[in-house]
Amino acid sequence: MRLKAIYILLAFSSAGFILVWASSPIITDYEIIEEKALSNQNDDDFNTMMNVLTHQRCVNCHPNDHIPKQGDDSHPHYFDMARGEDDHGFEATNCNTCHQSENNMNSGVPGAPHWALAPASMAWEGLTRTELAERLLDKTTNGNRSHAALVKHMTEDELVLWAWEPGVDADGDPRTLPPVSKEDFKNAVENWFANGAVIPVK
Repeated sequence: MRLKAIYILLAFSSAGFILVWASSPIITDYEIIEEKALSNQNDDDFNTMMNVLTHQRCVNCHPNDHIPKQGDDSHPHYFDMARGEDDHGFEATNCNTCHQSENNMNSGVPGAPHWALAPASMAWEGLTRTELAERLLDKTTNGNRSHAALVKHMTEDELVLWAWEPGVDADGDPRTLPPVSKEDFKNAVENWFANGAVIPVK
């Protein structure tokens, strides 16, 4: 009789253990969900940032052939302008001859502090988003910038932020703005770098 009671007690104990185990959260499930959420957020920040960096307002000054580009169609700069030795053109056709520290709303010539082409190592024209990100993070091609320096450059530099205040063209028509607001771009850049600057895997 005593043995039977022990068997019954063990049966109830096992059943109770199974019920408790079944209703307990599985930690690995939470970890997977959290990792997936972080991955989705990283991808969103990455794509928001790239929507700007691949826009003509940025790419026109990051050419792959040493020729600055102009306009929404990214045509070669008028007057046969080229990079020159220091990214500012040549002595007779220096960038700052026409491009001042702010936009000229009468002539349509754009302007911002330290107007110049991006260094040749930062050529983005024709790159995929992944290739652009790899070049952006590589110190040998990004001006030897750390992550913190890149965030500062991309969110505070007046020439970068000019993209949202590009003025008007020679016909007096407003230039096209990037497809992302300045604040959303800044937030995406800060978040992407804060989360490790992970390039999404295709």
